[in-house]
Amino acid sequence: MSVIEVEHLTKDYGSGRGVFDVSFHVDSGEVFGFLGPNGAGKSTTIRHLMGFSRPDCGQARILGKESFGKYHQILGRVGYIPGELALPAALTGWEFLRMMQDMHGKHNDELLTKLLRMFELDPSGRIRHMSFGSKRKLAVVSAFMNDPEVLILDEPTSGLDPVMQQVFIDYIKNEKKRGKTILLSSHIFSEVDATCDRIAIIKDGKIVSDFIADDLKHAEMKNYRIVFSCQEEYSRFCRTARTVSFLSQLEGKPSECAVVVSVHDSHINDFVSLISGFSVTGFEHLKVTLEDYFMSYYKEDKDFGGALTR
Repeated sequence: MSVIEVEHLTKDYGSGRGVFDVSFHVDSGEVFGFLGPNGAGKSTTIRHLMGFSRPDCGQARILGKESFGKYHQILGRVGYIPGELALPAALTGWEFLRMMQDMHGKHNDELLTKLLRMFELDPSGRIRHMSFGSKRKLAVVSAFMNDPEVLILDEPTSGLDPVMQQVFIDYIKNEKKRGKTILLSSHIFSEVDATCDRIAIIKDGKIVSDFIADDLKHAEMKNYRIVFSCQEEYSRFCRTARTVSFLSQLEGKPSECAVVVSVHDSHINDFVSLISGFSVTGFEHLKVTLEDYFMSYYKEDKDFGGALTR
Protein backbone atom coordinates (compact mmCIF):
# COMPACT_ATOMS: atom_id res chain seq x y z
CA MET A 1 0.00 0.00 0.00
CA SER A 2 1.30 3.47 -0.90
CA VAL A 3 1.62 5.69 2.17
CA ILE A 4 3.09 8.68 0.31
CA GLU A 5 1.76 9.56 -3.14
CA VAL A 6 2.75 12.34 -5.53
CA GLU A 7 0.78 12.40 -8.79
CA HIS A 8 1.57 14.76 -11.68
CA LEU A 9 2.59 17.49 -9.23
CA THR A 10 3.35 20.82 -10.88
CA LYS A 11 4.31 24.12 -9.30
CA ASP A 12 5.70 26.64 -11.76
CA TYR A 13 7.48 29.64 -10.24
CA GLY A 14 8.59 30.88 -13.65
CA SER A 15 12.02 31.03 -15.31
CA GLY A 16 12.25 27.23 -15.23
CA ARG A 17 11.97 27.10 -11.43
CA GLY A 18 9.60 24.68 -9.70
CA VAL A 19 8.52 21.09 -10.26
CA PHE A 20 6.86 19.76 -13.36
CA ASP A 21 4.63 16.67 -13.63
CA VAL A 22 6.40 14.91 -10.74
CA SER A 23 5.02 11.49 -9.83
CA PHE A 24 6.26 8.86 -7.37
CA HIS A 25 5.00 6.80 -4.44
CA VAL A 26 6.45 5.37 -1.24
CA ASP A 27 5.00 2.10 0.01
CA SER A 28 4.46 1.07 3.61
CA GLY A 29 7.76 0.13 5.27
CA GLU A 30 9.85 1.46 2.41
CA VAL A 31 12.72 3.96 2.43
CA PHE A 32 12.57 6.11 -0.69
CA GLY A 33 15.55 8.24 -1.68
CA PHE A 34 14.94 11.56 -3.42
CA LEU A 35 18.28 12.49 -4.93
CA GLY A 36 19.31 15.73 -6.59
CA PRO A 37 21.48 18.82 -6.15
CA ASN A 38 20.34 21.99 -4.46
CA GLY A 39 17.66 23.73 -6.52
CA ALA A 40 16.53 20.61 -8.39
CA GLY A 41 13.03 20.58 -6.83
CA LYS A 42 13.39 18.28 -3.81
CA SER A 43 12.32 20.79 -1.17
CA THR A 44 9.52 22.19 -3.34
CA THR A 45 8.06 18.70 -3.67
CA ILE A 46 8.34 18.08 0.06
CA ARG A 47 6.70 21.39 0.96
CA HIS A 48 3.71 20.31 -1.10
CA LEU A 49 3.68 16.92 0.60
CA MET A 50 3.61 18.64 3.97
CA GLY A 51 0.67 20.79 2.89
CA PHE A 52 2.60 24.07 3.03
CA SER A 53 1.80 25.01 -0.56
CA ARG A 54 -1.04 24.43 -3.03
CA PRO A 55 0.04 22.81 -6.32
CA ASP A 56 -0.79 24.39 -9.67
CA CYS A 57 -1.99 20.94 -10.68
CA GLY A 58 -1.61 17.35 -9.52
CA GLN A 59 -1.85 15.97 -6.00
CA ALA A 60 0.27 15.09 -2.98
CA ARG A 61 -1.15 12.65 -0.41
CA ILE A 62 0.00 11.08 2.83
CA LEU A 63 -1.89 8.15 4.36
CA GLY A 64 -4.54 8.56 1.69
CA LYS A 65 -5.31 12.19 2.61
CA GLU A 66 -4.70 15.16 0.34
CA SER A 67 -1.88 17.11 1.95
CA PHE A 68 -2.93 20.71 1.36
CA GLY A 69 -6.55 20.38 2.46
CA LYS A 70 -6.11 17.71 5.17
CA TYR A 71 -2.69 18.54 6.64
CA HIS A 72 -4.16 18.92 10.14
CA GLN A 73 -5.35 15.30 10.00
CA ILE A 74 -1.95 13.83 9.12
CA LEU A 75 0.52 16.12 10.90
CA GLY A 76 0.47 14.13 14.14
CA ARG A 77 1.43 10.94 12.29
CA VAL A 78 4.37 12.44 10.38
CA GLY A 79 7.89 13.31 11.54
CA TYR A 80 9.35 16.11 9.43
CA ILE A 81 12.84 17.59 9.15
CA PRO A 82 12.90 20.74 6.98
CA GLY A 83 15.81 21.44 4.69
CA GLU A 84 16.00 25.04 5.83
CA LEU A 85 15.77 25.46 9.60
CA ALA A 86 13.60 28.26 10.99
CA LEU A 87 13.48 27.44 14.70
CA PRO A 88 12.09 29.93 17.26
CA ALA A 89 15.29 31.65 18.39
CA ALA A 90 13.88 33.00 21.66
CA LEU A 91 13.02 29.56 23.05
CA THR A 92 15.35 27.14 24.74
CA GLY A 93 15.77 23.73 23.16
CA TRP A 94 13.70 22.20 25.95
CA GLU A 95 10.89 24.73 25.43
CA PHE A 96 10.84 23.97 21.72
CA LEU A 97 10.71 20.21 22.29
CA ARG A 98 7.89 20.52 24.84
CA MET A 99 5.99 22.83 22.47
CA MET A 100 6.26 20.24 19.68
CA GLN A 101 5.13 17.47 22.04
CA ASP A 102 2.08 19.53 23.01
CA MET A 103 1.25 20.25 19.37
CA HIS A 104 1.28 16.52 18.56
CA GLY A 105 -0.41 15.51 21.82
CA LYS A 106 2.31 12.97 22.58
CA HIS A 107 4.87 12.95 25.39
CA ASN A 108 7.23 10.00 24.94
CA ASP A 109 9.94 11.16 27.34
CA GLU A 110 11.68 7.78 27.35
CA LEU A 111 12.29 8.01 23.61
CA LEU A 112 13.18 11.70 23.89
CA THR A 113 15.86 10.96 26.49
CA LYS A 114 17.26 8.17 24.31
CA LEU A 115 17.46 10.46 21.28
CA LEU A 116 19.13 13.29 23.20
CA ARG A 117 21.76 10.84 24.42
CA MET A 118 22.19 9.26 20.99
CA PHE A 119 22.69 12.58 19.18
CA GLU A 120 24.70 14.09 22.05
CA LEU A 121 22.41 17.10 22.37
CA ASP A 122 21.99 19.35 25.39
CA PRO A 123 18.77 21.32 24.71
CA SER A 124 19.00 23.56 27.76
CA GLY A 125 20.38 26.66 26.00
CA ARG A 126 18.49 29.18 23.91
CA ILE A 127 18.20 28.26 20.26
CA ARG A 128 19.67 31.61 19.13
CA HIS A 129 22.95 30.66 20.81
CA MET A 130 23.14 27.14 19.36
CA SER A 131 25.52 26.19 16.58
CA PHE A 132 24.06 25.15 13.24
CA GLY A 133 24.91 21.52 14.02
CA SER A 134 23.08 21.67 17.35
CA LYS A 135 20.04 23.24 15.67
CA ARG A 136 20.06 20.40 13.14
CA LYS A 137 20.24 17.85 15.95
CA LEU A 138 17.28 19.59 17.63
CA ALA A 139 15.27 19.29 14.42
CA VAL A 140 16.22 15.60 14.10
CA VAL A 141 15.24 14.80 17.69
CA SER A 142 11.98 16.73 17.29
CA ALA A 143 11.05 14.71 14.20
CA PHE A 144 11.77 11.33 15.82
CA MET A 145 10.68 11.87 19.44
CA ASN A 146 6.98 11.06 19.01
CA ASP A 147 7.71 7.79 17.17
CA PRO A 148 5.74 8.78 14.02
CA GLU A 149 4.76 6.16 11.49
CA VAL A 150 5.86 8.32 8.53
CA LEU A 151 9.13 10.25 8.26
CA ILE A 152 9.73 12.98 5.69
CA LEU A 153 13.34 14.09 5.89
CA ASP A 154 14.70 16.96 3.79
CA GLU A 155 18.51 17.15 3.87
CA PRO A 156 18.44 15.76 7.43
CA THR A 157 22.20 15.50 8.03
CA SER A 158 23.20 18.88 6.61
CA GLY A 159 25.48 20.45 9.20
CA LEU A 160 26.14 17.24 11.13
CA ASP A 161 29.67 15.93 11.51
CA PRO A 162 30.57 12.51 10.04
CA VAL A 163 30.09 10.72 13.38
CA MET A 164 26.56 12.09 13.79
CA GLN A 165 25.81 11.36 10.14
CA GLN A 166 26.59 7.71 10.81
CA VAL A 167 24.46 7.75 13.97
CA PHE A 168 21.62 9.10 11.85
CA ILE A 169 22.08 6.41 9.17
CA ASP A 170 22.07 3.65 11.81
CA TYR A 171 18.89 5.07 13.34
CA ILE A 172 17.13 5.18 9.95
CA LYS A 173 18.12 1.56 9.32
CA ASN A 174 16.55 0.62 12.65
CA GLU A 175 13.38 2.58 11.89
CA LYS A 176 13.21 0.78 8.55
CA LYS A 177 13.34 -2.58 10.36
CA ARG A 178 10.45 -1.39 12.54
CA GLY A 179 8.34 -0.82 9.43
CA LYS A 180 8.44 2.97 9.17
CA THR A 181 7.70 4.62 5.84
CA ILE A 182 10.48 7.09 5.05
CA LEU A 183 11.08 9.69 2.34
CA LEU A 184 14.72 10.77 2.47
CA SER A 185 15.60 13.77 0.34
CA SER A 186 19.33 14.24 0.14
CA HIS A 187 22.32 15.26 -1.94
CA ILE A 188 24.65 12.91 -0.05
CA PHE A 189 25.24 9.69 -1.99
CA SER A 190 26.46 7.64 0.98
CA GLU A 191 23.34 8.03 3.13
CA VAL A 192 20.99 7.39 0.20
CA ASP A 193 22.99 4.33 -0.86
CA ALA A 194 23.11 2.97 2.71
CA THR A 195 19.42 3.28 3.56
CA CYS A 196 17.12 3.39 0.53
CA ASP A 197 15.08 0.65 -1.16
CA ARG A 198 14.14 2.77 -4.15
CA ILE A 199 15.62 6.00 -5.48
CA ALA A 200 14.36 8.78 -7.72
CA ILE A 201 16.65 11.33 -9.36
CA ILE A 202 15.23 14.79 -9.96
CA LYS A 203 16.73 17.25 -12.42
CA ASP A 204 15.38 20.70 -13.31
CA GLY A 205 12.13 19.92 -11.48
CA LYS A 206 11.47 16.64 -13.31
CA ILE A 207 11.98 13.00 -12.33
CA VAL A 208 14.56 11.61 -14.75
CA SER A 209 14.95 8.15 -13.15
CA ASP A 210 13.09 6.00 -10.60
CA PHE A 211 14.69 2.65 -9.81
CA ILE A 212 15.15 -0.11 -7.25
CA ALA A 213 18.46 0.39 -5.45
CA ASP A 214 19.50 -3.27 -5.67
CA ASP A 215 18.94 -3.25 -9.44
CA LEU A 216 21.76 -0.75 -9.77
CA LYS A 217 24.06 -2.76 -7.51
CA HIS A 218 23.36 -6.00 -9.38
CA ALA A 219 22.87 -4.69 -12.91
CA GLU A 220 23.29 -7.22 -15.71
CA MET A 221 25.16 -4.70 -17.86
CA LYS A 222 28.80 -4.55 -16.77
CA ASN A 223 31.50 -2.02 -17.65
CA TYR A 224 35.12 -2.99 -18.25
CA ARG A 225 38.29 -0.97 -18.83
CA ILE A 226 40.83 -2.53 -21.21
CA VAL A 227 44.38 -1.27 -21.74
CA PHE A 228 46.19 -2.43 -24.88
CA SER A 229 49.91 -2.92 -25.32
CA CYS A 230 50.25 -0.40 -28.15
CA GLN A 231 48.42 2.11 -30.32
CA GLU A 232 48.05 -0.40 -33.14
CA GLU A 233 46.26 -2.93 -30.92
CA TYR A 234 44.05 -0.18 -29.49
CA SER A 235 43.02 0.99 -32.97
CA ARG A 236 42.45 -2.58 -34.18
CA PHE A 237 40.14 -3.26 -31.22
CA CYS A 238 38.15 -0.07 -31.82
CA ARG A 239 37.59 -1.06 -35.44
CA THR A 240 36.52 -4.56 -34.41
CA ALA A 241 34.23 -3.32 -31.61
CA ARG A 242 32.15 -1.34 -34.10
CA THR A 243 31.20 -4.58 -35.84
CA VAL A 244 30.29 -6.55 -32.67
CA SER A 245 26.63 -6.31 -31.64
CA PHE A 246 27.08 -7.38 -27.99
CA LEU A 247 29.65 -4.68 -27.23
CA SER A 248 29.12 -0.97 -26.58
CA GLN A 249 32.14 1.31 -26.44
CA LEU A 250 31.52 3.98 -23.78
CA GLU A 251 34.84 5.76 -23.76
CA GLY A 252 38.12 5.71 -25.64
CA LYS A 253 41.46 7.21 -24.60
CA PRO A 254 43.95 6.87 -27.46
CA SER A 255 46.75 8.51 -25.44
CA GLU A 256 46.46 5.69 -22.87
CA CYS A 257 45.60 2.94 -25.39
CA ALA A 258 42.54 2.30 -23.21
CA VAL A 259 38.80 1.84 -23.74
CA VAL A 260 35.77 1.39 -21.50
CA VAL A 261 33.13 -0.98 -22.85
CA SER A 262 29.74 -2.24 -21.70
CA VAL A 263 28.76 -5.92 -21.98
CA HIS A 264 25.69 -7.86 -20.87
CA ASP A 265 26.34 -10.78 -18.52
CA SER A 266 24.94 -13.21 -21.09
CA HIS A 267 27.77 -12.32 -23.49
CA ILE A 268 30.68 -12.42 -21.07
CA ASN A 269 32.16 -15.58 -22.66
CA ASP A 270 31.96 -14.00 -26.12
CA PHE A 271 33.63 -10.89 -24.71
CA VAL A 272 36.51 -12.84 -23.14
CA SER A 273 36.99 -14.76 -26.37
CA LEU A 274 37.12 -11.50 -28.32
CA ILE A 275 39.74 -9.74 -26.20
CA SER A 276 41.91 -12.85 -26.04
CA GLY A 277 42.80 -12.07 -29.66
CA PHE A 278 44.45 -8.78 -28.63
CA SER A 279 47.59 -7.88 -26.72
CA VAL A 280 46.19 -6.56 -23.43
CA THR A 281 48.20 -5.16 -20.51
CA GLY A 282 45.29 -4.18 -18.26
CA PHE A 283 41.73 -5.38 -17.63
CA GLU A 284 39.39 -4.08 -14.93
CA HIS A 285 35.72 -4.50 -14.04
CA LEU A 286 34.29 -1.05 -13.23
CA LYS A 287 31.51 -1.23 -10.68
CA VAL A 288 28.72 1.26 -11.34
CA THR A 289 28.08 3.26 -8.18
CA LEU A 290 25.10 5.44 -7.34
CA GLU A 291 27.34 8.44 -7.95
CA ASP A 292 28.32 7.13 -11.40
CA TYR A 293 24.68 6.57 -12.32
CA PHE A 294 23.63 9.99 -11.03
CA MET A 295 26.43 11.76 -12.86
CA SER A 296 25.36 10.17 -16.14
CA TYR A 297 22.38 12.57 -15.95
CA TYR A 298 24.43 15.59 -14.89
CA LYS A 299 27.81 15.10 -16.61
CA GLU A 300 27.07 17.69 -19.30
CA ASP A 301 25.96 20.38 -16.83
CA LYS A 302 28.72 22.99 -16.69
CA ASP A 303 27.16 24.69 -13.69
CA PHE A 304 26.94 21.52 -11.63
CA GLY A 305 30.25 21.96 -9.79
CA GLY A 306 30.14 19.50 -6.91
CA ALA A 307 26.68 20.05 -5.44
CA LEU A 308 26.54 16.44 -4.33
CA THR A 309 28.87 14.60 -2.00
CA ARG A 310 29.88 11.11 -1.14
